[in-house]
Amino acid sequence: MSTVLSGEFWAFVGVVAGIYTIFGLGVQVQFGYTGLLNFGHVAFMAIGAYTMAILTVKTGIGMWAAAVIAIGVSILAGLLLGLPTLRLRADYFAITTIAFSEIVRYVALNEDRLTGGSQGTINLAGAGAAAQYDESWQRFQTRAQAWLHLGSKDVTMLVLVWSAALVLLVLLHLAVRSPWGRVLRSIREDEDAAASLGKNVFSYKLQSLAVGAVLGAVAGLFYAWQFSFFSPDDFAPLVTFFAYTIVILGGTARTWAVPVGAILFGVIYAGTRFFDFPPFSYFDSADRAYLRLAVIGVILIALMAFRPQGLFGKRDEMVLE
Repeated sequence: MSTVLSGEFWAFVGVVAGIYTIFGLGVQVQFGYTGLLNFGHVAFMAIGAYTMAILTVKTGIGMWAAAVIAIGVSILAGLLLGLPTLRLRADYFAITTIAFSEIVRYVALNEDRLTGGSQGTINLAGAGAAAQYDESWQRFQTRAQAWLHLGSKDVTMLVLVWSAALVLLVLLHLAVRSPWGRVLRSIREDEDAAASLGKNVFSYKLQSLAVGAVLGAVAGLFYAWQFSFFSPDDFAPLVTFFAYTIVILGGTARTWAVPVGAILFGVIYAGTRFFDFPPFSYFDSADRAYLRLAVIGVILIALMAFRPQGLFGKRDEMVLE
């Protein structure tokens, strides 16, 4: 059967889209609703994934307990990042966040005994321990597959990641429609006006950064579970800009536009490499891997030129200073 017609293929694309939906929600909170230019969002994804894997392998803590701790560590990292930097001007804050994400990545790259170094989690405390981590997740997938009566592990992961994504979408939708969300919008539009009304702008920005850190960490957990083994190269700065692509594609400050943007992105990013029909069949797999990045770039340019508010956004939401 053609790869592109395979149910397993589309399940994989759906899983990638679900992971990036959760990841993109973090950018939507920080950028779309609060106006924070966090260009280092991938750092929280890396912290979540690595913390869970390290705790599971090196301490023997159960995977779910390790996942909760990983989310807590990501929140702490967000607070440590925000406390000294959120008072910076937007462009300086953006540069600082990129530096933060690169610090996290280079620590993971160089701390071989802790993170596995450039070989990633396949070298985490030896191949035997890494295999034990992989097997613990595989056992859970097998139990979930039997409980849900699903045909494959990819489909099982598809159900799990989108169940989590839908819960987070509903929670975020309710949050941004609350007084808390309205304060975030006011900060995005004019933080001086928000401050003049007695709102603690710094505190709300810090909360937004922490919520984004949680969403980034959850995306990192699902990334770790889906791919089992990962390395620092999987958390390059480019991944953050994928999330911005999703948010801009769907529409800034539109919670339910994020999954639409993520699905379109998932088809382009994860799908085009395996498309085996013209014109994709004219290129080999390696060339298609680079072609997809060019396609994403062209889409972004077209959006900025013809519909900068995205598919579902409104121009009056684009009143950032």
